[in-house]
Amino acid sequence: MPHHVSKARFAELVEQALAELPEPFATHMEEVTIEIRTRPTRKELHSVGLNDDELLLGLYTGIPLTERSVLNSGNLPDVVYVFQEDVELVCETEAELIAEIRTTVLHEIGHHYGMSEDDLDELGYS
Repeated sequence: MPHHVSKARFAELVEQALAELPEPFATHMEEVTIEIRTRPTRKELHSVGLNDDELLLGLYTGIPLTERSVLNSGNLPDVVYVFQEDVELVCETEAELIAEIRTTVLHEIGHHYGMSEDDLDELGYS
């Protein structure tokens, strides 16, 4: 059974995950917006190859640091989306929710730093 929490509690848990980022990574996060949404849109699901009935826990949009150049000025800021309903659906307890939020946040931030899905799998953030 999914573990549901209030929007405020979910936001607290996302903030907690961000507060635990190691310093080398936390320094470069001021340019990244973290946004909590209820659920992904159909367009967001399709953008990563998922069907309408599949879950998407988080999504990074932007240009990874490893691919940036001076030509990238004027682009929209990078955003990490965390989808509350989908995260809650895979968790049965508060402890699982805390762990999944942390994993999801770290996974999407990893993309900001240029990590691939394989890189993130190796680190246990998939």
